[in-house]
Amino acid sequence: MSELCLTLLCPPTIEEKLLDLLLMLPSTTVFTSTPTAAHGVVVWDLSQTEQVMGRAHVTEIQVIFAAADKAILLDTIRQKLAGTGLRYWVTTVVEAGEIV
Repeated sequence: MSELCLTLLCPPTIEEKLLDLLLMLPSTTVFTSTPTAAHGVVVWDLSQTEQVMGRAHVTEIQVIFAAADKAILLDTIRQKLAGTGLRYWVTTVVEAGEIV
């Protein structure tokens, strides 16, 4: 089965809403969330400190899912979080598994 990894950059204002959404979706059984800094074009309101530092404090979320679920997953996120400036990209997972 072909798998993909969806990476999301999430502003603090919608973090809990996004995490709750991902927990409810059957296609997102494995995902991680990590505080990180985003550099470059960011549409969210930056604090004065973030503007001076040149980075925004965000949560990076990575979701592993079946390639067949891509359209439904992205459409659901778009519908529920439209207008939030959520950034994302999708990459192919070359290999994944569990070390037992």
